[in-house]
Amino acid sequence: MTINTACAELRGPQSRELLEHLESVISSQRFIEKQGLNNEVPFFICPYRPEDAVEMEVLRAQLVKRLAQKSVRILEINLYDLALELLEGRKLLGRILQAEGSMPKSKIKETLQGVLDPERHLIPAIAERAKDASFDVMFLSGVGEVFPYIRSHNVLNNLQSAAKDQPTVMFFPGSYQHQLATGASLDLFGKLQDDKYYRAYNILTMKAAA
Repeated sequence: MTINTACAELRGPQSRELLEHLESVISSQRFIEKQGLNNEVPFFICPYRPEDAVEMEVLRAQLVKRLAQKSVRILEINLYDLALELLEGRKLLGRILQAEGSMPKSKIKETLQGVLDPERHLIPAIAERAKDASFDVMFLSGVGEVFPYIRSHNVLNNLQSAAKDQPTVMFFPGSYQHQLATGASLDLFGKLQDDKYYRAYNILTMKAAA
């Protein structure tokens, strides 16, 4: 396995290798049935280089199709699209866009963080979608697009109470570092430490199905 386990690169053979690795891991009975997690929540991070965001969109679409051929059902949730739906549902999107030119950035950030608060609004919306869907694995994307209004570690922390029955894979534009001295951290865009999060597994380090 030659994939950079801190941050996958999607170029040529590396892209094909990553696709095959993810397909093999996610389609395995061990993964679907959450075996070997030592009672931890079934959360997995797929870190990739931010500059490969377009390639990751293509790869994820290919992955969903290939998993469907193996009867693995995926529930896809894009955090950016979901955020827009929540804003539109409360008739705030147009008002925020109109006021953007005159409103201080700090005020816009405060407003968005209130409306899109993970515990009160975002996670209940995700839970509602999960309740109405039949799926084996949840894919979360759009992490980079919602920063800094929504922080990935806040999503994962609050999602623990709503998504324990099926594995969740978060596609993360940055690195997921594990160090004995400092623990684990999500480093968004490879530069911004998105605070500590210890309870997710790096899917790039997992063994593919035999």
